[in-house]
Amino acid sequence: MTDPIKGWPTGVPPAPVEDGGPPAPLAVHHVSRWFGNVVAVNDISFTLGHGVTGLLGPNGAGKSTLLHLIAGLLRPSAGSVRIAGTPVWRRPEVYRRVGLVPERETVHPYLTGREFVQLNARLHGLQDVAGAVERAIETVELADAAGRSIGTYSKGMRQRIKLAGALVHEPPILLLDEPFNGLDPRQRLHMMALLRAMAAEGRTILFSSHILEEVERLADSVLVIYAGRLAASGDFRSIRRLMTDRPHTFLVRSSDDRRLAAALLADPVVFGAELVDGRLAVRTSEFGAFATVVPAVARANAISLFELSPGDDSLESVFSYLVRR
Repeated sequence: MTDPIKGWPTGVPPAPVEDGGPPAPLAVHHVSRWFGNVVAVNDISFTLGHGVTGLLGPNGAGKSTLLHLIAGLLRPSAGSVRIAGTPVWRRPEVYRRVGLVPERETVHPYLTGREFVQLNARLHGLQDVAGAVERAIETVELADAAGRSIGTYSKGMRQRIKLAGALVHEPPILLLDEPFNGLDPRQRLHMMALLRAMAAEGRTILFSSHILEEVERLADSVLVIYAGRLAASGDFRSIRRLMTDRPHTFLVRSSDDRRLAAALLADPVVFGAELVDGRLAVRTSEFGAFATVVPAVARANAISLFELSPGDDSLESVFSYLVRR
């Protein structure tokens, strides 16, 4: 069986192939990382050009480990990560080309926002530290709070000051781990607009999320990771369609479950039905169509509906389905 997005064989996608042109801004080549007997990242390969790419997967899928491998903070157990053709592990000069916003809190609460960004600017050896710091703080709209200690910041403000620290040296590659955590709706819109603008300037942006809608609104392409493996890669709309069109199970309670099951099985969108723990479990491959079929069938047979809910709509089940293909 082949993957419908890339035509990959089931399992691991092929390694990136150089075409004789300039090296890709970011290339991950058969990278694995294990901690003792635990495999956190399992033989992942992909290349990224300019633009915004979403790294989508449930919590614990290996997203943070992969981002830390790309940033050069972790040594691959196998394979290699290259930025503009240069391996990242133990190459401090490559760090100037990367900005990382980790998910975990990495800001000292006793520093002011300005002091935190200054620290990052000095670590990168910038010439105009003061100018770079003010530009980065203004970019994330924290100028009014820059003199306050970070310990007084909200979670959303801490996210933004971490972004300022990652942007202060103007890196061409930006890695963000769950960047929208703690942001209010206005801050989310600003963050999305900012990332789109930076991508339009030619940056390569990779951000992780376990929320499908965040990736849909921002990313041009997507990498889907599950249990340390790359489950799918490519155009987001194609992958979203694959997620939506997969087999689904709905749980139904009605005034007459047995009669409703018999009526539903006569419809072509339904391919299975059984009683499970006092509720009717109905299997369909057409999510949208089924939602309109059930009330119509119930009404035609004078059956009252008490409950209709998806029984396998978690992200974990979606990604598990993609991996099994």
